[in-house]
Amino acid sequence: MTNTAKVAIIEDNKDLREELAFFLQSKGHQVWGQGSAENFWKQLHSQPVDIVLIDLGLPGEDGFSVIEYLKTLGHYGLIVMTARGGRDDRLRGLSLGADYYMVKPVNFADLAEAIAALWRRIQQESATPPASADTKSQGSWVLEGQTLCSPNGKQLALTSQEFKLIDALYRNRNEVCNKEMLHDLLFGYDAEPDTHRIDVILNRLRTKARQHAIQLPVRAVFGKGLVLLNPDP
Repeated sequence: MTNTAKVAIIEDNKDLREELAFFLQSKGHQVWGQGSAENFWKQLHSQPVDIVLIDLGLPGEDGFSVIEYLKTLGHYGLIVMTARGGRDDRLRGLSLGADYYMVKPVNFADLAEAIAALWRRIQQESATPPASADTKSQGSWVLEGQTLCSPNGKQLALTSQEFKLIDALYRNRNEVCNKEMLHDLLFGYDAEPDTHRIDVILNRLRTKARQHAIQLPVRAVFGKGLVLLNPDP
């Protein structure tokens, strides 16, 4: 595994864009930047990247649209950097697939840590061998309404909070979701989120699942978050 990633910056403030590029290059990353989504798409075809830093208030196509489309293209690490710190914008960015939502002025040390964490996740995913035919033949977990169905047909009814948690994990299955993001999706934005609330919901759900002889496919990744392991349906 290499220690540095290929990073693109979409930021219409030229001074900030150049400052970010200089800082990340000093960390060993390969970096390029553009001031608009349109120019970013043009360069992306010739210079693929692993992680994208995205401002929301861009000229022309906005950052939300960029996040949404990038999620359909592949497993990019996505970091929002914006002056828009409102709850609705934050929730929208995270629900569309952003891994981190950072409000300007961004602490560069925090940004470096976020990029390092995303790069480790991306490398781990690329190093994971694809599921074998035997694994796929076992079937997949399916979320139907507020019911989680196991591969062998057992069903587990979910409360409203349980459903929100499982739905977020299911939509990002096989990817680690950090607890801060999950907290924001379930309870709304909080500057100091109590992620223990996520643990409480998950523990109660696991207890209920055991009572129905069901072993949940949710795993905790120490220091990173939760992941729902599931072959594609």
